[in-house]
Amino acid sequence: MIDDILKYNQQFVQDKLYEPYITDKYPAKKLAVLTCMDCRLTELLPKALGIRNGDAKVIRNAGGIVLSSSDSAVRSLLVAIYELGVKEVMVIHHTQCGACHMSFEEFRPLMAARGIKAGDLEAIRDAGVDLERWLEGFHDTPASVRSTVLALKGHPLMPSDITIRGFIIDSVTGELEEVK
Repeated sequence: MIDDILKYNQQFVQDKLYEPYITDKYPAKKLAVLTCMDCRLTELLPKALGIRNGDAKVIRNAGGIVLSSSDSAVRSLLVAIYELGVKEVMVIHHTQCGACHMSFEEFRPLMAARGIKAGDLEAIRDAGVDLERWLEGFHDTPASVRSTVLALKGHPLMPSDITIRGFIIDSVTGELEEVK
């Protein structure tokens, strides 16, 4: 698959198909979106929000959540705010999210089947990672949105003038529902 992608990419560049996407690094709408990595959202989310290339910074991870005050989602948002001029943040989870059912207990046998040993898990734990929490999903999507919004609003490095709001997007229709 990667070789096919590389072949396509060469033709993409040769045909200058990139030209409609040329923009700079600053988001035109001064917006950042923290959302899930679910592939159903790749095209649906921007279309449903009416954003185009260059309009917003989109940060994606499994579930669109914040796990700790120092995780990469928070880091990316802080860079977007301080370096790139973002003024508003949308936290957008979605319906039928796989992260709703994730758990370390489900991953453990899958990891073992792929060659991960108990000692490897202990090495991660020894490095300070709580695997049960790190690989745990959420079971209540609105509560997860609220938790993520509160974590961002309460972050000690988050400026108080940044607007942060939470939403759930329908994975089929793209309809947004605000979570209060």
